[in-house]
Amino acid sequence: MKNFRYSLLPMVLAVFISAKSYGANELPFNRSLNVDNGELKIIINRRNDRYDMPEVSGQVYNMPWRNDKDFLRAKEKYNTHTLIAGFCAVLKDPLPGEEYNVNLASKKIKGYVIKPSKIFSQNSSIGPYTKLRGFKEGASYIGDNIIMTEWGGVCKIATSLYNLAVLSNLEIIERHNHSMPVNYVPYGQDATVAYGVKDLKFKNTTDSPILIWSEMIGNRLYMGFYGTEKPPKVVWNHEISHTVEPSIKYIKNENLEPGQSRTILEGIKGATVKSTVTITFRDGHYIIKNMGTSYYKPLPTIIEIN
Repeated sequence: MKNFRYSLLPMVLAVFISAKSYGANELPFNRSLNVDNGELKIIINRRNDRYDMPEVSGQVYNMPWRNDKDFLRAKEKYNTHTLIAGFCAVLKDPLPGEEYNVNLASKKIKGYVIKPSKIFSQNSSIGPYTKLRGFKEGASYIGDNIIMTEWGGVCKIATSLYNLAVLSNLEIIERHNHSMPVNYVPYGQDATVAYGVKDLKFKNTTDSPILIWSEMIGNRLYMGFYGTEKPPKVVWNHEISHTVEPSIKYIKNENLEPGQSRTILEGIKGATVKSTVTITFRDGHYIIKNMGTSYYKPLPTIIEIN
């Protein structure tokens, strides 16, 4: 058998080198080869370097943790071998505290399991979002103001979870939109939380457990739901009306040169948004589900001047 391992090594290396010449996107697996005392080893605990890296937030299919040993162990433990839905939130210029909180919250929720017929609550699962639990101050919307709060940034977790729950065709129990639009998902697809006041809740309506996995890489938040069956195809539809132009707010910054100005936040129009999803099943029939109406005040443009 030992001779067989030696004879196999050149063949595997040849296939590996040949496959590399076709480009990374055409390779289905990320496996590193290592030789130790004539033994051919496949190292699986490496980040998949051929995962999706979208420029805008949306559904993804190739996740960065595909070869992670903890993830593979969790899949086996809960028999959740199928990617139900994957989502990547691309965060535009997150503030330091905000980015820290998103990263912390993504670690807290990684590996969480929702049993069949159980209702998931973000606040109950990873809250409260306090300094005692490691969270820092980050930017949050309060009405038409942007202020620093201990939970600033965790809404990006809620938004990703909300989109995954919708893509997985789960029942949404509670969801609140932000008071002003966000710049990382379309109108109507965001979700906000405030511990003890607003929560994101959805029900596992499948017949198997759902495993949640997540990871923050750079400015991209990846999150996936895993179970036993693929859901029907789900497509968002938004009807936008009653748009309101954003105002401009000026802030004095004496560190700028005299007469200099700098835009630190691009405004976004306020709007009323009626959202639905079209759910198409395998036999071709479809239904349209009402996802409610979101009301947004305009997000002001903020300019520093001196």
